[in-house]
Amino acid sequence: MDPAQSRLVPIPPDPAVLYPDVACHGSLSAALRFVAGGRLASVALTSPQGNPLTSAVVDCPSPHRNSLQIDAWLHGRRWSIRGTDAFDDMALIEGRTDDLAQVAVAARAWHDGESLSDAQVAVAARAWHDGESLSDIGRAAPFVHLTGRFELSGPDPAHRTESEWQHLRLEASELPYPWAPAYRSLIESAYAASALRSLYPFTSHWALRFSTTTRPDLNPTGPCLTANSDATFGVGSGLLTPDLGLFATPGEAVARAVRGLSRGPMPTDVS
Repeated sequence: MDPAQSRLVPIPPDPAVLYPDVACHGSLSAALRFVAGGRLASVALTSPQGNPLTSAVVDCPSPHRNSLQIDAWLHGRRWSIRGTDAFDDMALIEGRTDDLAQVAVAARAWHDGESLSDAQVAVAARAWHDGESLSDIGRAAPFVHLTGRFELSGPDPAHRTESEWQHLRLEASELPYPWAPAYRSLIESAYAASALRSLYPFTSHWALRFSTTTRPDLNPTGPCLTANSDATFGVGSGLLTPDLGLFATPGEAVARAVRGLSRGPMPTDVS
């Protein structure tokens, strides 16, 4: 890196300086056990030797779930969690909080349903470990965000496909961007078309694409669909290339995409 450019890259502070209340316990896992007040006593909770103050992993005995990952941010006081499905390694729950309070304050905030606290991270970790339902985890720790994906009991292609559709639909409903309503209508129109709903959906640069197989080995097929800034909807044989037409409504674009399925596989770039 050029020396002039390196001066523009912020250097993160020492984690012990940014998280002194974690450092006093020696690791993030130990700090979580402390604020949990005994709720994590029987849980396999560890921090890696390389970065004990900024990372922790909660083991999960459920065969459907990977371990829950808990990370501290490097440039500001904030913690994030991510729990993934054991079959797809896709996020089922995510969350972040910047409120690391003393135990008593955190406990009171939890009791009163106030803003997020480190105690809630511990509650979510315990709920994940114990195999509680995703909705129960969300109720136990309000900072947790459900991604819309199902917790799958096995590698069933149909359920994995429906799970990813529900994730895309929820994601589209929550986007804050000006183009979100058009994108949402495109997702919903595509989902309403049975020929597309039976395919595994995925996105690249917010272009809606389809595969005849589920992750990790995608086999893209058919056209790509886009919601454009000029209020049109594009259909293309390649990524972000509306060479198959621009349409005034998402329904027209979806209908053209369905007709294009008969052409077989088109896009090959799944980046």
